[in-house]
Amino acid sequence: MSRFCPVYPKPHPEQTSKLRMFWHARRSWMDALFERSYSMQMGEVHLPGVDLYMLNDLKEVKRVMQSEAQQFPKSHLLHESLEPLLGDSIFTTNGEQWQRQRTMMNPAFAQARVNVAFPRMLGAAQSMLERLDAVEEAQPYDIEIEMTHVTADIIFRTIFSKPMQGPDAHRIFEAFARYQSLAPKLMLPALFGARWLTMPWYRWQSNQAAREIRGLLHAMIKPRYEAHLKGEAEEQEDILAAFMQAKDPNTGEPFNEEELVNQVAMLFLAGHETSASALTWASYLLAQSPDIQQRAYEQVVEVVGDRLPQQADMKSFSQVWNIFRETLRLFPPVGFFARENVQSCPIRGKQLKERSTVVVAPWLLQRHRKWWKNPDAFDPDRFDREEDKEAIKHAYMPFSMGPRVCLGAAFALQEAVLILACLLQRYEILPAAGHVPQPVGRLTIRSENGVRINLRKREAA
Repeated sequence: MSRFCPVYPKPHPEQTSKLRMFWHARRSWMDALFERSYSMQMGEVHLPGVDLYMLNDLKEVKRVMQSEAQQFPKSHLLHESLEPLLGDSIFTTNGEQWQRQRTMMNPAFAQARVNVAFPRMLGAAQSMLERLDAVEEAQPYDIEIEMTHVTADIIFRTIFSKPMQGPDAHRIFEAFARYQSLAPKLMLPALFGARWLTMPWYRWQSNQAAREIRGLLHAMIKPRYEAHLKGEAEEQEDILAAFMQAKDPNTGEPFNEEELVNQVAMLFLAGHETSASALTWASYLLAQSPDIQQRAYEQVVEVVGDRLPQQADMKSFSQVWNIFRETLRLFPPVGFFARENVQSCPIRGKQLKERSTVVVAPWLLQRHRKWWKNPDAFDPDRFDREEDKEAIKHAYMPFSMGPRVCLGAAFALQEAVLILACLLQRYEILPAAGHVPQPVGRLTIRSENGVRINLRKREAA
């Protein structure tokens, strides 16, 4: 059976001028890719002050991301772009500073363990269904709106032990959306060595959104932080409480107030933006694949009937797990990881200058013509096939790999399977006539024109 192949930005047939490449990349980095990008082992771009290498060689990818990760820290461009919002958080730092934070935060992530977080996920999923029940069936609906809302609600409940309600919570939500839309306008010119093309207005808007978010988060953190300093008993068992209790293993020092804001901002951004992106694309792919959707629906109903899914049910939703894994392959939320070498080194016969930019792109690796069979097709069954195991083992990395693999991967997978199971149980997901989403590479891979679908409530729901 032929499988649905979702639209993606048409690659250029052959190499073009660097000016034209940058012109295309100003909207989305994916617009600068060539047909060769999906089959090459390595590509390179050289601009004044910038040496950029795009790496698809699996052996070298493992070297950069895992075995020699210390020699290839995160690019300074990432810190430069995200520092106004995230400060010196675990997401933007390298070396000893990153290691200290990682060591302190590992115990704190016990609060993100699935058995602890699941009731909060389920509460947010129920709120999602209530909102979707109010959506008019005959009207196309941009599912990105709801997926952004429900994932933000889940991470809000996990950090603060309360749902995302009230004006301040929604101001944070809206300011994050503004910041996300502005980030590529700052990051891409820097990546291509053209900071002078960044409009001051964009930088001002981005910094303004970052200040608003940090101010609102600080206002929520401050009362609990001050109570903690006074030795008052902590009433909540959540990530904020765990962060306040975390200690530097060498000095015994806790996170200070600014560091708490940094880490909470990082969690809110990483904890909902990536999941929202993937769940939005999963909804679109299901709408376009009725046979796959029907199989998953039948499995969910066979397991839970008309009751809400519980944590013990999750392992039985193999169809839903595969749907989400395949969505992450086709639309990895973070399309590329930028690293830089700390000293001159060889890669594939090229001698890289110190502080060259080395890009490992899941978007390319997971659609690579050499590694995958029918790479552009939506085919969840590939995760059950023996012939695809090697590609999945070596060329599938939606959560990164090595020491900087995503701390919240298990959380994100469980959250997504729950949300999709609830959605499938309640609704038939149908395509919106004439709507074709346009993927763009920003902080995450989103659709420039939204992702509109139709929801039809199932008779038994």
